[in-house]
Amino acid sequence: MASYRLTGGQIIRDGTLAAGDLAIADGVVAEAAPGARVIDATGLILAPGIVDLHGDGFERNLSPRPGVYFDLDTALMETDAQLVTNGITTAYLALTISWEPGLRSLDQGRALIAAWQRLRPHFMADIRIQLRWEIYALEAADQIEAWLSLDPAPMLAFNDHYLNLLADGREADKVAKYAARSGLSEAEFRALIARVGARADEVPGTIARLATAAKAAGVICLAHDEKSPEVRHDHRALGIDVCEFPLTRPTAEDAIAKGEHTILGAPNVLRGGSHIGAIDAAPAIADGLCTCLASDYYYPAQLRAAAKLGNGSAEALARHWAVVSTNPAAAAGMAPRGTLTAGAEADVIALRLTDAGPQTEMVFRAGNLVWSRAQRAAA
Repeated sequence: MASYRLTGGQIIRDGTLAAGDLAIADGVVAEAAPGARVIDATGLILAPGIVDLHGDGFERNLSPRPGVYFDLDTALMETDAQLVTNGITTAYLALTISWEPGLRSLDQGRALIAAWQRLRPHFMADIRIQLRWEIYALEAADQIEAWLSLDPAPMLAFNDHYLNLLADGREADKVAKYAARSGLSEAEFRALIARVGARADEVPGTIARLATAAKAAGVICLAHDEKSPEVRHDHRALGIDVCEFPLTRPTAEDAIAKGEHTILGAPNVLRGGSHIGAIDAAPAIADGLCTCLASDYYYPAQLRAAAKLGNGSAEALARHWAVVSTNPAAAAGMAPRGTLTAGAEADVIALRLTDAGPQTEMVFRAGNLVWSRAQRAAA
């Protein structure tokens, strides 16, 4: 394995920015790397690679329009390229396993995981799976439990997006979109919602079963779109410890008070607020209510959100970098990944702040130089 010494740059460590050399040897950040290839990093910021705990942007690579599908190999390899060029070195694909047919069906999930397992040796990023289980997809419970033994280990997110599609006015407006995505007519989709809701009494026991199985397997569990501290309490009692996209400030406050990680979407920062009227991420970060930003549905968002939080200042960028790297790695049980401390796996991005925004120049994954803007330009 090649070793490197990056000289002349500024290094992000523990929220601070300092000039110095960064050595990489045997796949990890090293104190020194004798005989290493020397790379001039003058003018660049050297940061731990971005860790994305929840990204479903890959769905647009698979199905850019309702009913239009591309093959999984093409979609996943394109996703890998998007991740790395946006500085994401570790990514959990938020693979929704729903009761809907089509894009988010159990069959589609099985096919995607099979393709992911086959293609993993070819990825530049460390791409993993977040099993984003819709809790009314009861027929998927056995498969979800079996997938808890995937290698590398997945995370398991508990979601309930669709039960109230008919009752909630805001969600009712989305029925046509969801129907198109599933390949059903709107009437057929509404009938499906009714059939799914009729099994509501089976849901709590299945949630408890899968949470228990995940805990036994050492799989980290997340709860998505929690509406209140009471819901957070119920999930905490089941060992669902990560609060993903809390809808209200009191919910986030409750999680933080218990030392739990809270995840919000980086697009929320870029757009100046939540597109569904939930917590505004930038003030939440300032108030200590958000420990992690995820790409959510837009892979460029984490890098650009960190820069926006820094307001163009490299020093402020360094102070905010933990929300896209160190903290997500810790939430996923991957520390010291997400840091540039000696001995940490060498996931490193070299970036430049420009008038057009942050620009990724080089990406190292586990000590390997996997992408370089200069090399790409010279090719």
